[in-house]
Amino acid sequence: MKSRADPLPCLDVLPGEWIAPPTWRAVDLISDLHLAENTPGTRAALAHYLSHTPADAVFLLGDVFEVWIGDDARHQPFEAGLLAMFAQASTRTALFFMAGNRDFLLGDAMAREAGLTRLADPCVLQAFGQRYLLSHGDAWCLEDRDFQAFRAQVRGPAWQQAFLDRPLQERRDIARGLRERSMAQKAGHADRPELWADLDADSVRAALHAQACQTLIHGHTHRPAAHALGEGLSREVLSDWDLEAPVPRAEVLRLDARGLQRWPLAAACA
Repeated sequence: MKSRADPLPCLDVLPGEWIAPPTWRAVDLISDLHLAENTPGTRAALAHYLSHTPADAVFLLGDVFEVWIGDDARHQPFEAGLLAMFAQASTRTALFFMAGNRDFLLGDAMAREAGLTRLADPCVLQAFGQRYLLSHGDAWCLEDRDFQAFRAQVRGPAWQQAFLDRPLQERRDIARGLRERSMAQKAGHADRPELWADLDADSVRAALHAQACQTLIHGHTHRPAAHALGEGLSREVLSDWDLEAPVPRAEVLRLDARGLQRWPLAAACA
């Protein structure tokens, strides 16, 4: 088992740019694992991956958890198991966490105990002579105006404090209701996922130009692919993970001196 000789301190939230140490040989990027009690296969696959990946760092770009209702849940049985898994993995591989639209309430306490270095969204990763813009991606799904209005509300400190002041079980019930509503809305377009809002190309190009980057790496849309944006710009969409599905899916985007490569999960652990 590889051991990380130079453990990194867990910072609260990094500034807008992270420069990879020259000793790093590979960086993995994953997102949208949606870990929950009813996804034991995905959790087991993640644990195996974290203990076997040869990458020096793993960047988790949001929706790692199906829902995160506050750091005071971190010692509940299910959440405590995930905390222990990440804490153990962080002793051999640097772990970076960016909040998604389902786990934006993950805070300092969970990050410190789990060995996660929190990232701002978006942020720049400078590695192997290139600059990459990293994001969960949901902030640029501008056509979904209802979602953007909801996102603006729940990202506000007043809403978050009011939510966190509620009892733990009440928060679980609220989160479950929001999830069921979201699933019902998606079910209406289940046969036509192309109707789900995608990232606004003009906004992405503007962000890439502003940060002097050529490639955006993001999750959220569950549409893993490479997209050319013109002007020499592109975006790489990360795969979601679902090892419970009839046709399991999980993919790792690996960055090294050769550039970006997509790896099936089994091959990424070799």
